[in-house]
Amino acid sequence: SPTKDDRFVLAVGGQFLIALAVEQKLLPSSVVNEVAADKAEMIEAQQGYAPGRKQLRELRERVAEELLPRAFTKRRTTHVWIDPQAGWFCVDAASPAKAEEVIEHLRGTLDDFPLHMLHTQLSPASAMADWLAGGEAPAGFTIDRDCELKAVGEDKAAVRYVRHPLEGTEIKAHLASGKLPTRLALTWDDRISFILGEKLEIKRLAFLDLLKEAAEQ
Repeated sequence: SPTKDDRFVLAVGGQFLIALAVEQKLLPSSVVNEVAADKAEMIEAQQGYAPGRKQLRELRERVAEELLPRAFTKRRTTHVWIDPQAGWFCVDAASPAKAEEVIEHLRGTLDDFPLHMLHTQLSPASAMADWLAGGEAPAGFTIDRDCELKAVGEDKAAVRYVRHPLEGTEIKAHLASGKLPTRLALTWDDRISFILGEKLEIKRLAFLDLLKEAAEQ
């Protein structure tokens, strides 16, 4: 449940929030091998000779099955926001692999799941380069003080700015030399700040005081 109760879908104003939970048993192979080695010594003492390769493999499998119920459980949850009216499907995941995991589970669950990756007329890197070169973001957005630029050549030379002004000639010189932005900090409407990536991913999302105060009211 995305809300930690008995609801598997949270619906608010035509928007849906769902979650995929994955539990993983943590059973290190070193622990299995150690227990299996002890049992192998006992078997050798009983039968007078060391267990063979096949017997050892079966012994390790049996030990793993015995230890699994007592293993620690690691749980992770991936949230998904769905806007069916506007056609948005957004996964709160740090990597494409985690997002694809959610999508594959839904594809196996639903009869019809028409999902397509978002494609823009201009690549995010080119758009961010235009914004930095002109010193201005699109309407409603402002450029913040974090940025990463990388060369497109084989050397992959990179430069990163953290809490640094981005309106100077230094940034324009990097752009002129062929480097393209791969990450850029932006703020929308003085309410939400985030890092925009070269693949259109949004990271380090933070709600600012103006939005928090409005939510409290």
